Amino acid sequence: MSGLAPQTLAWPEIRERLSTVDLLLAMERAFSAYSQGQAVIPPVGELQFSDPPGDVHIKYGYINGGRYYVVKIASGFYDNPVLGIPSSQGLMLLFEQETGRLASILLDEGRLTDERTGAAGAVAAKYLAPKEVHCIGIVGTGTQARCQLRHLKAVTPCRRVVVWGRNTANTDAFCRDATNLEFDVEGVDSVAELARRANLVVTTTPTNTPLLQGAWIKPGTHITAVGADAASKQELASAILSRADVVVVDSLQQSQHRGEVFQAVKSGEFQMDTAIELGQVILGMKEGRTSDSQITVADLTGVAVQDLMIASAIMTTDSSD
Repeated sequence: MSGLAPQTLAWPEIRERLSTVDLLLAMERAFSAYSQGQAVIPPVGELQFSDPPGDVHIKYGYINGGRYYVVKIASGFYDNPVLGIPSSQGLMLLFEQETGRLASILLDEGRLTDERTGAAGAVAAKYLAPKEVHCIGIVGTGTQARCQLRHLKAVTPCRRVVVWGRNTANTDAFCRDATNLEFDVEGVDSVAELARRANLVVTTTPTNTPLLQGAWIKPGTHITAVGADAASKQELASAILSRADVVVVDSLQQSQHRGEVFQAVKSGEFQMDTAIELGQVILGMKEGRTSDSQITVADLTGVAVQDLMIASAIMTTDSSD
């Protein structure tokens, strides 16, 4: 950095730097720091739009004794693909924690949020999926669906995939892209069929109406749900959480206001005090999956400590290395 001017990075340079980052390790460290009480993460700022449909999240925070604090603005406008624009947009601002000076403007177009969410899903699968994953099920066909599948390559040798999407053309495009990632992928006609065939299921949609029902879930299944990042959203029927042997969240505090656990507690089908944090599982403070017959759920609503870790990694990585 020269003088007091912040460093501004656009997506092409961010992507180069990101290619050298161990993102799964960064997310493990983020969740561990959070569950150890080292992170200061205020409530999420939020804007909701109806015409066109969309939402904006403002997340911010720091780790005690860390070098930076982060302010992240990320949006999802779900009609954007019709316009040829990705639904995810946004940027991250990184400030020096000691002085408050703006250190970097990361014009990532919302893609760092996509990547850290995909990596978080892989971390959840690493600690909670059954030892033998025979088929991966992806609910949704958008950017996050692709991110989740790509990052799963690092934690499971399974390459058999079934995918469900509302739009046949989008499902076909997802299948082509997944094939290029060396997956054997097939579109299915219903979420029920997907649940029947897969024992590692990832849900990635912004729906307000549950897509996955409790009666469909087989013993031994792990589910990672990442779409319900607002109070109105819900991908999993609450009966799934009441059936689950282990329910893990990224943030107990945040899950009181958004996500699958929030919805299940509100419906009376789940008790908040039975949920545990992913960081606690990573650290060995709480047990995750203990048998291949258990049903496990990871409810990931996205925590600012993840944004801090990925933004800090970008700033401390030299793409020329």
